[in-house]
Amino acid sequence: MGTNKMKKIGKFLTSMPFAIGLLIVLAIACGVSSTIQQGLSYEAYAAQYGERTAGLILGLQLDDAFHSRWFAGLSILLCLDLLFCNLIRLPALIRRFRKFADFAIFHGVQSTDAAAVGTGDPNSFFRAMSFPSPKITTGGDGQEIRYSVRNRIGLWGAWICHLGIFLLILGFSMGQMLSEEYTVYGLPGQTKPMGETGFQIQINDFRTELHEDGSPIQYTASLTMTDSQGDRQAGTASVNAPASLFGYRIYQNSYGWGADVQITRNGTELQREALCAGEILTVEDEPDLAVFFQAFYPDYAKAEGSSPYSLSEQLNNPAYLYQVYYAGQFLGMNVLTGEEKLTVDDYVFSFENPRRYTLLVTKRDPFSWLVLLGGTVTLAGLVLVFYLRPAVCWAVLDGNNWTVYGRSRKESVFFRERFEQAAGKTGFAIQRRSKSGNGPEADVQNSPTEPEPS
Repeated sequence: MGTNKMKKIGKFLTSMPFAIGLLIVLAIACGVSSTIQQGLSYEAYAAQYGERTAGLILGLQLDDAFHSRWFAGLSILLCLDLLFCNLIRLPALIRRFRKFADFAIFHGVQSTDAAAVGTGDPNSFFRAMSFPSPKITTGGDGQEIRYSVRNRIGLWGAWICHLGIFLLILGFSMGQMLSEEYTVYGLPGQTKPMGETGFQIQINDFRTELHEDGSPIQYTASLTMTDSQGDRQAGTASVNAPASLFGYRIYQNSYGWGADVQITRNGTELQREALCAGEILTVEDEPDLAVFFQAFYPDYAKAEGSSPYSLSEQLNNPAYLYQVYYAGQFLGMNVLTGEEKLTVDDYVFSFENPRRYTLLVTKRDPFSWLVLLGGTVTLAGLVLVFYLRPAVCWAVLDGNNWTVYGRSRKESVFFRERFEQAAGKTGFAIQRRSKSGNGPEADVQNSPTEPEPS
């Protein structure tokens, strides 16, 4: 492979179009993964999508997208491309930044956006244009030149913005690959482990605020988190207001219903446990016997030929849907309402004290600071791009007359308008642009107050 071809390939791999292409591919892949429930088993995917699709999901690691090899590979390529794009453009940007201060000397009238002539003080013109005090030098023919530069730092805007995007993508990618996330749910009064971290989360209280129609306004959990050393931190987590405990962000994700299940035998209580809907209870002295608390209906209703449903979230007619298993075999299911109880041989099961449980999601992202830094840098770059427009203004003495020139790298139309206003305030006459567009037409001048004809 020739040197020129290698250079072309290298140039393409460090180009912005390649970075945009990688970003699109990454976005599409993550979008596809977002439609697939993460972290399920092969059997669960096979039941939902079929065996062939389940194999494809696991083979492509779409079941755990943010920890997959393809996500890591695409993220690394994208970050390297953005980094090299910035590094390659850095030397030219430094040269441009250094030379911009001498713009007036090196570029001359061929590069002006506007020009004006007069015998007044050019320094007053600079002040009217909000330029710093000008520097004084001489041209090649001995003419005195005064020049000033404004907002030169704005040249760095696009580069800093690209650097911020690089930091954002790097922080997000690393955070997704290395972040910890756990789901904890429980009823008030329960203490649940947070995965295998050694942390325990105690749910002190759980409150819900509802609209008149029963739909939720807000739900808040009061929590105490304990580490393996016994140290504690307390806080509250509500929707859009997560708690921060031991470096973890604890989000109030959802809620459901639970109840106490009592098991008696011959009138003697054997067991009492709090269950959330979706949990199973095994009888302690008969391990083969288990009851699955499938669902709860606070305001139970059932039309003929339809599944049970709830008319509202109010506890008007509570009902419990259960399933019974023995030695892993399904025995039956039904709904208990009111004071009804479930009897299996000598065991009597009763459901009581229904209440809501909270479902919490705990996260710790070790690179959240990098995402915050990237966002700050990007915002700073945008400020430089849109609000600090580099411009230069210089004045050349020719006999008793000063000719003032101006040039802006952005929004030259607005710059010319301000230039004309400054000329009118300081007694300078605007020079019309030549028909060729290469500079001002020296023979034709406008008065300071007369508008330039279009």
